[in-house]
Amino acid sequence: MHIIFLNPQGNFDPSDSHLTEHPDFGGQLVYVKEVAQALAAAGHQVDIVTRRIHDPDWPEFEAALDHYPDSGDNLRIVRLACGGQRFLNKERLWEHLSEFCDNVVAYYGDAVPDFATAHYADGGYCAALLQRSLGLGFTFTGHSLGAQKLDKLGMSEANAPDIEARFRFSSRIAAERLAMRRAFRIITSTDQERREQYSHPLYDGAVDVNDTARFSVIPPGVNTQIFTTEAGDIDRFLASDLLRDVVFAERPMIVVSNRLDEKKNTIGVVEAFAVSETLRRRADLLLCFRGIDDPFAEIDQLQARERQVLAPVLRTIEKSALRDQVHFLNIPSQRALAATYRAVAAGGGVFALTAFYEPFGLAPIEAAACGLACVATRNGGPSEIFSDGSGILVDPAKPTDIARGLVEALENQANLARRARHRVLATYTWRKTAEGYLSVIEEGLRVTRTTAPEVPPLDASDLIEKHLAQK
Repeated sequence: MHIIFLNPQGNFDPSDSHLTEHPDFGGQLVYVKEVAQALAAAGHQVDIVTRRIHDPDWPEFEAALDHYPDSGDNLRIVRLACGGQRFLNKERLWEHLSEFCDNVVAYYGDAVPDFATAHYADGGYCAALLQRSLGLGFTFTGHSLGAQKLDKLGMSEANAPDIEARFRFSSRIAAERLAMRRAFRIITSTDQERREQYSHPLYDGAVDVNDTARFSVIPPGVNTQIFTTEAGDIDRFLASDLLRDVVFAERPMIVVSNRLDEKKNTIGVVEAFAVSETLRRRADLLLCFRGIDDPFAEIDQLQARERQVLAPVLRTIEKSALRDQVHFLNIPSQRALAATYRAVAAGGGVFALTAFYEPFGLAPIEAAACGLACVATRNGGPSEIFSDGSGILVDPAKPTDIARGLVEALENQANLARRARHRVLATYTWRKTAEGYLSVIEEGLRVTRTTAPEVPPLDASDLIEKHLAQK
């Protein structure tokens, strides 16, 4: 079977350059890569179709065709022209996506793939365009939806023009509505995601969350070759260098690993240390950021949005006299991250994810696979992942509750770590995720392929204006 993954703004390359360290290269890229690799390993021909860039700042995305070294010829990265040669943020791609789809059609010619999986709003829009021209069936995986971000940013009638100019919500939400209507199936990571995210008023008329036949819940997974309790050469190498302070730490560590994004609420863990003498007495804090060694000295090297997130974290550390208890690591790769998790686990430490909302929660299951006990936000996917009590859920808006959860996890670390790892290996692997996709795709292939109606203009401004007026 020939399956394509449509992810126009996802910049993939064999070395995973910049992966997860940029707002456009977040967790959805890990998700797409891993599911694609698992499908390829099962014997299917898989293409990740994305945008080609000729930009000296992004040389990794220049080749028209690439392969992941461990996936053989079954998996290709296909890069097609779209919107000029320079890197463009995803918000600037909307007016160029018709060009992207024209180039997809030209690239495959008569060898039309069997099915498509569309990722994020722009991928969903491209899938609808290709369905119109080729009759290509597709699934839609939103990853995160625009309506929730619109609300989180506090969009109002007063600030709507400025927020729209930056985030292009009128295009994004129109694309999501189109993809929801025309996809053979909508893929969500949890049932809560279906019920909460897709029931937003801005999606009224596009999808009915009570129509369970329109959805398939397929949880993401863990790369168990990387995220494992089994130490490797990298652990021994890093123990004398990057992880020296972790390996020889006198106290357990609370480890946080995420990009500098306000919604990840890194400051919530720092504030938990600030308010809890018990937590300060029991553990130190380890903050893992990629691309920066000393945040206090190097903050000016970051992008403006990242500085806005990091600055209050550093101020809280200084104000609360936590400088000696907070450590920083520049994690260069997923393998180094897994080794870090194993080192923290060996010292009796705990992983923390205190995002204000987490659609699924890939990071906690990766940490759990490495033997860590987990404390996670109660808002979103972690509430389902740890519904069996294998992890501790906290209110991310309350530092005192975060502190409560972290202390509880430290006290029950061994039992929680064992239960969480068992939960992950039984339920959350990429092989199982790929099997879920394959089942949906095989069902979709039994539907007669027909071309779809014309695609309307990408403009949900009237819906957004009505929504804001009713708030």
